[in-house]
Amino acid sequence: MVTRSKKAGEDRLIKKYPNRRLYDTQTSTYVTLADIKGLVMTSENFKVVDAKTDEDLTRNILLQIILEEEAGGAPVFSTQMLSQIIRFYGNSMQGLMGNYLEKTMQSFVDIHNKLGDQTKGLGAGSTPEAWAQMLNLQNPLMQNLMGNYMEQSKDLFVKMQEQMQGSHNMFGSFPFAQQSNKSEKE
Repeated sequence: MVTRSKKAGEDRLIKKYPNRRLYDTQTSTYVTLADIKGLVMTSENFKVVDAKTDEDLTRNILLQIILEEEAGGAPVFSTQMLSQIIRFYGNSMQGLMGNYLEKTMQSFVDIHNKLGDQTKGLGAGSTPEAWAQMLNLQNPLMQNLMGNYMEQSKDLFVKMQEQMQGSHNMFGSFPFAQQSNKSEKE
């Protein structure tokens, strides 16, 4: 078994063997999903590959971590949300949906980071426990803030959709453009 050290700018390589064990080539040790979660939490770039075929398994491993987290306590995804996501598979909007969710998540992370930056220097008030207490006390305020954010996000998506439908020249070959032309004639 050959191990190698990670070069600058290169992803950390984790190999998955047929016995379902994960091997970190940088530390020359077997790792668990909890260890992989730790890499995610510290924002370390890594790649999980099948040891025999070199197939990229990173997404599969990340999905396994999400599944364990969802089963382990307070889930992030409601049944309704999961059902809605599933409905987009095979839909013509599948690619757009993935991009939309990714950008929305990045916006959420940016807001979180900005709030974190603003509380630096508050001493003990900026610990995760203090944040949890503050969020529990401010729950209606935070729900309202997130509700407004999501409403703006939804409005932006609807406006984009309306612009696409209104662009007959650019999207003349799409079914919705043809349908709107028919309804205008009637």
